[in-house]
Amino acid sequence: MDNNEAWRILIVEDDERLADLTKEYLESNGLIVSVEPNGSKAVDRIQTEQPDLVVLDLMLPGEDGLSICRKVRPNYDGPILMLTARTDDLDQVLGLEMGADDYMGKPVRPRVLLARIRALLRRIKEQQPTIAATESARESGSDEPVRLTFNTLVIDRSMREAWLADESIDLTSAEFDLLWLLASSAGRVLSREEIFTALRGIEYDGQDRSIDVRVSRIRPKIGDDPVHPRRIKTVRSKGYLFVKEA
Repeated sequence: MDNNEAWRILIVEDDERLADLTKEYLESNGLIVSVEPNGSKAVDRIQTEQPDLVVLDLMLPGEDGLSICRKVRPNYDGPILMLTARTDDLDQVLGLEMGADDYMGKPVRPRVLLARIRALLRRIKEQQPTIAATESARESGSDEPVRLTFNTLVIDRSMREAWLADESIDLTSAEFDLLWLLASSAGRVLSREEIFTALRGIEYDGQDRSIDVRVSRIRPKIGDDPVHPRRIKTVRSKGYLFVKEA
């Protein structure tokens, strides 16, 4: 990302020293950064200011990060990167279920945090020209699909929406990206490494569970059986397979 000086980041963090150090490091790398230490004020700031990305601490005074994430999601489409001091998988899973796009454990290494932020922002940058690119593809006769249909499931990349039996499916931005990636590769097993690299732009560390959590959340939304899935199948020791005819 060469032109990241326009990206606005809001850090919701009550540890003043950590917040200041993080702010200084990110600003030295061309980002515009503001800090909110109070959880109870964070919801209004996120919804009013609409930053390009939010770095959200899990444990905050006033209101915790999970609650903030859940409240802002209906009115905020930007990426949310959640920070947690605990290594408990439950915190990470809950964060993703509440609408976070990524998570990191504390203590945070500034260089790694910057890489995660850039990967999330890169995804936004890639999404922005989607509609224009779609129109261009139509005019040029490109075979690149814009809409995928699997019986009653329809996924539209240009609108970034999906429908099941004509009913709109409520998907987070990260869930849509994963669903499109799997569906556009229907019939082929995608490894977690492939998925992680395609969605995050960084190498898979073998520990991150976010892909598995998102798949488990997507399945019931697209009418798949969570216990015995027929549409998005887990291929043991390999990855995930989106089945064309489920």
